[in-house]
Amino acid sequence: MMNLVKPRVLVVDDEPGVRKALQRGLRAEDMDVVTAADGPTGLQLASTGSFDVILLDIMLPGLSGYRVLERLRKDGVTTPVLLVSAKDGEIDQADGLDLGADGYLVKPFSFVVLVAQVRATLRRAGPDASRGTLRLGALAVDRGLRQVH
Repeated sequence: MMNLVKPRVLVVDDEPGVRKALQRGLRAEDMDVVTAADGPTGLQLASTGSFDVILLDIMLPGLSGYRVLERLRKDGVTTPVLLVSAKDGEIDQADGLDLGADGYLVKPFSFVVLVAQVRATLRRAGPDASRGTLRLGALAVDRGLRQVH
């Protein structure tokens, strides 16, 4: 049976060219893409739990990618996160993974490799990943159990 629901990807990056290129490329790969240009907006969008994967830059205005990731995990958001950053040091990568990232790509990156990483992350998350909890203000919708809390 064919999956009719496109994977939803949140791209959080302060560089307009990177955002646009990722949006265009991922849409060409049949993914639904939403973008954010700063940490606070990225956190707000990611906190809804309505994405299948998040591509998150580390050096963001307002709130760093590290802090966004830290807050998401603290709040129980389990959406897979791939960090995408120009920071190429081993410590930077280890810090991101230790905070709960599912992968780390160093800029400049190969778009082919990025798409493969996104697909692998989606496969690991499984077909029921989009059935998690969706947060809408004070409401939480458990899509798997079909309950509102």
